[in-house]
Amino acid sequence: MSWIFGLNKDQEVPQPQSFEQAVGAAGGGGSDGGKDDGGDKKDKSSGSYSNWSNFDPTGLERAAKAAKDLDKSTNAKGALELAKMQEQNKQLEKQAKIKEYEGALEQMKLDQSRVQQEERRKTLSHETQEHQKRAQYQDQLARRRYDDQLSQQKRVNEENLLKQEDSVKKQESMRRSTIEYEAELKHKNDMKRLEAELSGKAQIERENKDIRNEQIRIQAREHRDTVLQSIQTAGSIIGDGLRAFISDWDKVTASVAGLTLLAVGVYSAKQGTSVLGRYAEARLGKPSLVRDTSRFTPVEVLKHPIKFCKKWFTRPASALQGVILKPTLEERIREIAVTTRNTKSNRGLYRNILMHGPPGTGKTLFAKKLAMHSGMDYAIMTGGDVAPMGREGVSAMHKLFDWASTSRRGVLLFVDEADAFLRRRSSEVISEDLRSTLNAFLYRTGEQSNKFMLVLASNQPEQFDWAINDRLDEMVEFGLPGLDERERMVRFYFDQYVIKPATEGKKTLKVGKFDFNAKCSSIAEMTEGLSGREIAKLGVAWQAAAFASDDGVLTSEMVDARVMDAVKQHQQKIDWQKSEESRLGKLEKLHDRKISEPTTKQK
Repeated sequence: MSWIFGLNKDQEVPQPQSFEQAVGAAGGGGSDGGKDDGGDKKDKSSGSYSNWSNFDPTGLERAAKAAKDLDKSTNAKGALELAKMQEQNKQLEKQAKIKEYEGALEQMKLDQSRVQQEERRKTLSHETQEHQKRAQYQDQLARRRYDDQLSQQKRVNEENLLKQEDSVKKQESMRRSTIEYEAELKHKNDMKRLEAELSGKAQIERENKDIRNEQIRIQAREHRDTVLQSIQTAGSIIGDGLRAFISDWDKVTASVAGLTLLAVGVYSAKQGTSVLGRYAEARLGKPSLVRDTSRFTPVEVLKHPIKFCKKWFTRPASALQGVILKPTLEERIREIAVTTRNTKSNRGLYRNILMHGPPGTGKTLFAKKLAMHSGMDYAIMTGGDVAPMGREGVSAMHKLFDWASTSRRGVLLFVDEADAFLRRRSSEVISEDLRSTLNAFLYRTGEQSNKFMLVLASNQPEQFDWAINDRLDEMVEFGLPGLDERERMVRFYFDQYVIKPATEGKKTLKVGKFDFNAKCSSIAEMTEGLSGREIAKLGVAWQAAAFASDDGVLTSEMVDARVMDAVKQHQQKIDWQKSEESRLGKLEKLHDRKISEPTTKQK
């Protein structure tokens, strides 16, 4: 309300020195203005009002006038209320500041108590650490004292043990010396006793020498007389018997006839037994050269009657069942199978066949299928079994063909690795025994037979003797499978070794989710150069991988891993073969050079 007193905002309000001075000044100003002299006198007489000489009373007049105007105004009450509200607001603000100050004090007290608690906690933690360190130090001291006690006790025990060992050694040495001394005394006594006994015996022998010699002569004379009498008695008995036997011609004739009949009987039994044994071996036994055969012997019929009956009552299967070849080769093979079957039914002569090509291309499998399709028995032999037989190879070869000739159904004789013993007879590698065996083979196969059919399999047919080539009627080459054949093989063996065990029977394995058709096509492209046997082994490898897994599931990654392993192994085999061929080529060149050098020197 500075406007009431005529003051500006920037003008300072004059403050009285004290309340009494302000009241006195107000009283002096409110009296009659005619008394100026008295006021002057008072002012002059006393210096108490000298400081108010510059006060402007117009401000009070304006304030009084304003108060009167406010009293007369209708808004006077509102102004007073507004002033009261302003004062109340100021008081509330002051109370809020007081409360803020009190809150700050409380917060300061809380912070102070928290700091004190933190200090107390640090003090307790420090005291706990000190206690722990003290306890650890005491524990270390206790352990050290215990270790010192143990080491001291150990030293005492070792010293006691050393003393005991020294004592035992001394006792043992004393005992040993005592025993040695006793043994020495015993030995001396024994030697003296033995010497006394020997000297006594020698003296007795010297004294009784004449008597003992006389006894020996008497015993020898009695033994000689006894032997002479025995000889005379035996001679007289034998002589009398011979005289009686010779004088009676009937006894002589009967004895000679009996001895003759005995010799004839022994010889006949021996020869008859040999003939019966050879017949039984040819009819019933299996030759030593045959490794596998479908022909049953009587013993095998008794052991496996169900298998024998099943074989007789089952219809022959197709010759190409389970055999996957190129279409042109399949057509030719089918023609050979039909020809062989019709030859047997018409009792004609069998044709001999040569199957050549890389190993694992299905030659042995087709030979078995051909024999089953035509209703014949099959017998499998290998050329490597002939050379180790030596001189017995000729008789073994004759036994083989004699055994084959006794079959009523006919025998398909399959010779695997035939180049091992059917090589050219002029070769230096072939031995004399093997050459004789080859001659026996050529003798038995000189003409076509209606008892057996000869099927030869070889990887190197160029090494055959020319007489062997003359006995062959058909030559079939089994090459490595192409892309289509490999894909058919992969599908066939995957179905045989994976799909069937997963869907039939006990369901011993499971197959993961992957595109089977695309997988077979990719495997067929990856396995270029692999034979049918290697692809069949892939099926077995997939089955083994599924069995080896924890959950028994064959996944696409496992299939690819086995295929890559098979391809790497095949490549390694090819590298080995190439290195071996190069080594053999170098050896042949060196051998030819050594042979040509003496000829050049002679020229």
